[in-house]
Amino acid sequence: MNTEKLLELKNITLSYDGDKILDNVSLYIRDKEFVTLLGPSGCGKTTTLRIIGGFSFADEGDVLFEGKRINDLPAYQRPINTVFQRYALFPHLNVYDNVAFGLKLKKLDKKEIDQRVRKMLEIVNLKGFERRRITKLSGGQQQRVAIARALVNHPKILLLDEPLGALDLKLRKEMQIELKNIQRELGITFIYVTHDQEEALTMSDIIVVMKDGEIQQIGTPQDIYNEPKNAFVADFIGESNIFDGTMIHDRLVSFAGQEFDCVDEGFGENQPVDVVIRPEDLVLTAPGQGLVSGEVTSVIFKGVHYEIIVRANGLDWMIQTTRSANVGDRVGITLTPDDIHIMNRIFKPFESTLQGKVVGENRISFMGVEFEREDLNLPEGTPVTLTIGPDDISIVSIDHSDLTVYLESMVYKGAYNEMIVWAKDEDGVYQSLLIHSMNDEQIATDIGIKFDFDRIRIAVQEEG
Repeated sequence: MNTEKLLELKNITLSYDGDKILDNVSLYIRDKEFVTLLGPSGCGKTTTLRIIGGFSFADEGDVLFEGKRINDLPAYQRPINTVFQRYALFPHLNVYDNVAFGLKLKKLDKKEIDQRVRKMLEIVNLKGFERRRITKLSGGQQQRVAIARALVNHPKILLLDEPLGALDLKLRKEMQIELKNIQRELGITFIYVTHDQEEALTMSDIIVVMKDGEIQQIGTPQDIYNEPKNAFVADFIGESNIFDGTMIHDRLVSFAGQEFDCVDEGFGENQPVDVVIRPEDLVLTAPGQGLVSGEVTSVIFKGVHYEIIVRANGLDWMIQTTRSANVGDRVGITLTPDDIHIMNRIFKPFESTLQGKVVGENRISFMGVEFEREDLNLPEGTPVTLTIGPDDISIVSIDHSDLTVYLESMVYKGAYNEMIVWAKDEDGVYQSLLIHSMNDEQIATDIGIKFDFDRIRIAVQEEG
């Protein structure tokens, strides 16, 4: 593999209106690689692409091309072209003239323009479409024109911002293969943005998983799928069983009410962890023959396998298998130490800690919320620390909530959804809260929460 760094981002940080969009992002991309920036909406992947292309500029950090700083170089002077989701084709020009547009601006010889345009149209399977009007093309054909127009200028890097998003499923899958073939044939570095996990796994040499303006993991598709760094990556890339666990000591973990041998080391003794098990690694057995036993609660036929949910030891276990079962069957589940992957928890404490203050007799304020506690006996203005358990917060409608928060992530833990939400405190600083709930909410939206004030633990803040 080529180890030469073609493009490098060093400590890129960008904020809009006080909100950090990219937080110290660093990565490098090799020549001729197909690299995908993958993550949910709002994670910063398109902003990263725009900074590479010269359409946005970082507050801090450097963009290096072949070792040279290009931070202040405008987009048209960079050896980089971009294909946007909406293609931005010229409807009044035919296919040939759309592809030739950039070459004509450079005032190249007509013969060279003709040779390059016709060769590029052949590469993208549009030979014979030269005189076709853009409005007479299908979505997939328009996308090929946009790619040809970008590639005909011989860029060192092609940026693609969700270019398949407007296509139907069948055509999108066909274009995934075609794009990868074009990239291999031309030997050009592709940097691709998508939120589609399957698309990333299908096309990429390297995947960069992003969340909240930070890189969570960089690796090959095989590395990302088989060895995710944390529960977010495991949950975002494919299906996973993710359970709360405790690392007893090296190679021994406790979850689902019992202890299991594993292969992971170095987490420390009795450390809370996330346990990740891929559903295809679990094997159904006769009841009593597996490491755990339970009852089938759901069976869905997926074409090549069954997706079976088994309720065992108080948790929902997802199993993907070619063996069928019926709802209500008693079954066993077996797994090997290699099937168990141990992750550091995303939200490491099991409780949320917030700062508040006494604002009156037996009254406390925090994050714009006030509540009473009998026999508080603290002077007004006393700063206090509030400890809130994940089960002390419930999801309600915004109209009936104590506080409106932003749902940043949600992972199903077999018995509940683990949610991480954010809200501004009274000083305008964002604070995070951990919630356990059976509600299934939309990530990256505002939701309402209600506190069980009687269960909040209160302590006077220590000085210093």
